[in-house]
Amino acid sequence: MGEIAVRVELENFVDRALQEEGRLQEDKVRRHSMDAVADTGAVMLALPQDVVEKLGLRSRRRVVVSYADDRRDERPVAGAVTIKIGDRAMTTECIVRPPLSEALIGQVVMEELDLIADPQRQTLTPRPESPIYPSLKLKRAGAAKIRRRLAARGSD
Repeated sequence: MGEIAVRVELENFVDRALQEEGRLQEDKVRRHSMDAVADTGAVMLALPQDVVEKLGLRSRRRVVVSYADDRRDERPVAGAVTIKIGDRAMTTECIVRPPLSEALIGQVVMEELDLIADPQRQTLTPRPESPIYPSLKLKRAGAAKIRRRLAARGSD
């Protein structure tokens, strides 16, 4: 089984919003296309620093990341970036990786876009149950359950 590499299109979300408001020309919206690896062990989207800089994404906060070899490292999180894979797109933040490293598509992106990673076929495709639009699960707590939770918090 090999890694799953897919083509992604990235776009600066703020640039697009400014363009839609008529405050930025279409050709000034910062974009980048590249190959990325679908990593079921990663949580978030992770982009190399040089791509983050090309897109003009701002650092928003810092997180501690854990690697497969148990190393830990503090990394910046930047955004907002719109990622498009095939016909599906979402806006998210990204962990900033070292320059020229590979981009990683984590579980958050795969879940929200409702994509399945198939390591044997080396594909990232929409779930068969939702071929056109992503299908997202929501849990609904009943009103009584919510009241019990709120009451329990109030008695602390």
